[in-house]
Amino acid sequence: MRLKGIIAAAATPLRADRSIDLDRLVAHCQRLVALGCDGINLLGTTGEATSFSVAQREAAMRAVAKAVPLQKLMVGTGAASLADAARLTSLARELGFAGALLLPPFYYKGITDDGLQAYVEALIETAGAEGLRLYLYHYPLLSGVPYPVEVVARLFAKYPAQLLGLKDSSGDMGYAEAMARRCPGFDVFPSTEAGFASPVAGLFAGCISASVNVTASLVAEGRKDPAVLAQGVAIRNALAGVPLIPAIKWALADLTGDETWRRIMPPLHPLNEDEIRKLGAALHETRYETLAPLFRR
Repeated sequence: MRLKGIIAAAATPLRADRSIDLDRLVAHCQRLVALGCDGINLLGTTGEATSFSVAQREAAMRAVAKAVPLQKLMVGTGAASLADAARLTSLARELGFAGALLLPPFYYKGITDDGLQAYVEALIETAGAEGLRLYLYHYPLLSGVPYPVEVVARLFAKYPAQLLGLKDSSGDMGYAEAMARRCPGFDVFPSTEAGFASPVAGLFAGCISASVNVTASLVAEGRKDPAVLAQGVAIRNALAGVPLIPAIKWALADLTGDETWRRIMPPLHPLNEDEIRKLGAALHETRYETLAPLFRR
């Protein structure tokens, strides 16, 4: 039960009181699978996970676990507190998720390699190694703490049964390639569907992408048709031309006709009018509007 292929970093719909709209979240995850996703990354960065309480995240995990095949589910379990991260990681195992995605400790900066390794080891010790299915989450732009290739290699050598792979959101395909080459059998997922068109795509287990919330059908077809994949990549580039998470939510509201998708957790905020105009113009060039019928069935 190893995650492979197209994995959507699912956005999280909100109620008016900023709680997670569990019914819409379940429906969205089911739709993404129906549109061609091989898996769902629940409660990652795109899902605004670190803005929710542990109890809210647990409720979302339980709701989706009842509605989507567990072999397709990965969930972000990183937290500022080691105890909270271990609790969420343990619940992922208890529910039967195919993987738990772990941010590094993201408050203290200048962490040494030994300190970072000790954190992951402490997480595994606290959560319990038996049956653990752990992926590391490399996103230094936001976390401020990278997962160096050599640290990951040491951890993988020590915990080959527990440490299954890494999501690379650095945007540095060279890092992803180096990671995959350094640790054969360790599943590396770049964070963009453009990775499927990379000359070294065969090194990777797939992609875990925010824009797949919108482009799932194109990426699924595009693995066999480069022209279709190019359209999906063009849509991603348009979305990334403005703040990406609110852009994903704007696009979901637009495609579904459901304005509640525009709600976003502070400190993030919805796109402003200038950003919407810029995004709309860029998306128009991609024929993005042809996707709307898939979201309104």
